[in-house]
Amino acid sequence: MTEHFPSKIGLSQQFDCSYLPDKQEQLLVILDSQCYNAARFQDLLELGFRRSGDQIYRPHCPSCHACESMRLPVKDFVLSKSQKRKLKAAKSKFHIKVSDKEQSNYYALYENYINQKHYDGTMFPPNRLQYESFLFCNWLPVTFIELWDQDELIAVAVTDTMPNSLSAIYTFYHPDYDKFSLGVVMILLQIELALDSGLDYVYLGYQIDECRKMSYKSQFKPAERFISDVWQLKL
Repeated sequence: MTEHFPSKIGLSQQFDCSYLPDKQEQLLVILDSQCYNAARFQDLLELGFRRSGDQIYRPHCPSCHACESMRLPVKDFVLSKSQKRKLKAAKSKFHIKVSDKEQSNYYALYENYINQKHYDGTMFPPNRLQYESFLFCNWLPVTFIELWDQDELIAVAVTDTMPNSLSAIYTFYHPDYDKFSLGVVMILLQIELALDSGLDYVYLGYQIDECRKMSYKSQFKPAERFISDVWQLKL
């Protein structure tokens, strides 16, 4: 693991937390341009950082420590019976494509997903500038895992690719396919991609136990969480 933080780091203003009501959020932001490449970013992932768009950040809230970076050691990952069923059902009905370029039909799917699934959140209403500035990156290879029902695109997982890991950025899908648990399926496909590529980890972003919308992450085991600047295994 990298032993030292970068020398150039900024601190954001405090603002309303996106996940916990009545909480304020504050971020450490990497300002060192030498950190903006895949190898250095992987080091920063190991220190609890993440990216949004082109920016690398980490929560640094003075009165709250609820956010814990989470990663899956994919070679130790064990599918539950439920996950096996969901993955088998998806693979039997849909087909998978992996791309390194955004496709023109992504945004319509994203817009529909936000409008129907997250109309009560900070990403509503969706717009193309928000979509592009959140998901895409000019300095890092981004992989898109697509799920298709015949000729209809029904899900996309946006995934960062580093030398030894993947980082799950966001998944959006057609709400009519809720019964297939596509959010879970797309994480399982990222785990498979990491294994097939000989990588060690899939990073799942931050886990907040008090946030109901993040409860799905607890079903992926074993997992490691970055607590008090140390990765700790959670079985």
